[in-house]
Amino acid sequence: MIERIHLSIIREVDRRGSLTAAADVLCLTQSALSHAVKKLEVGLGTPVWTREGRSLRLTQAGHALLALAERVLPQLEHAEGQMLAYARGERGSLRIGMECHPCYQWLLKVVEPYLAAWPEVDVDVKQRFQFGGLKALLGYEIDLLVTPDPLFKPGLRFVPVFDFEQVLVVHSGHPLARRAHAAPRDLSDEVLITYPVDIERLDIYNQFFVPAGCAPRERKAIETTDIMLQMVASGRGVAALPRWLVEEYAGRMPVAPVRLGEAGVFKQIFLGTREVDAGTTYLDAFVEIARHAEL
Repeated sequence: MIERIHLSIIREVDRRGSLTAAADVLCLTQSALSHAVKKLEVGLGTPVWTREGRSLRLTQAGHALLALAERVLPQLEHAEGQMLAYARGERGSLRIGMECHPCYQWLLKVVEPYLAAWPEVDVDVKQRFQFGGLKALLGYEIDLLVTPDPLFKPGLRFVPVFDFEQVLVVHSGHPLARRAHAAPRDLSDEVLITYPVDIERLDIYNQFFVPAGCAPRERKAIETTDIMLQMVASGRGVAALPRWLVEEYAGRMPVAPVRLGEAGVFKQIFLGTREVDAGTTYLDAFVEIARHAEL
């Protein structure tokens, strides 16, 4: 019985002081406005205002409707603004899955300017998807996947955002620190510190040890990059990490990067999204900022 237009009319008449001014604001003819109010009064069985000369005075019922209009209309207008922002891709929630342990430090450099540029978008990082992100992306549990190993499947797209070199990390006093590169056999008596993932997912095995038919003396799994580098800095083993990350830490702890093999081991980081989300402005903006982030 009570429609939004009725509440809008009551509010604008109260604000503007006349039917004519209210009709102009609402883009209605005065006749249409009067007809809408008359129909409301008939339905309610009570008038909403009375005339006093050229002025209108709200009845008790009219005041009740005005109070309702002042509560409800701002909420509806706010909701409409939100929906418009969603439609334009200016508002939403961006859930990021990490399938790259050392990329977390890089991600922080992307998230900071992104949050400043997109204040209406909430960002959440799902680290529990570090090594199972593809299923999470297909299952709509995350919206974007950071991975060095894209798996191109129908419905998904992967965009390369930066290249990096995977290097050996050693204590700055280690004999290999003075070498131009390390050979697989040089690590046969070393403790290799890695992230806790299957060996077949580790590039240092796939592209360095396995082709040479070699392996380190021992492998030790550690979850966090900081602790991994602390272990290397204390001379308890060696590790394989992106060069940019090692050089960043080398300024504050005694570690050094060494090329893996004469040719080196090079990788790319990709951002994976669903094709159905193409054109979502805030999602595309994150990819663009990531492509230009400085390491």
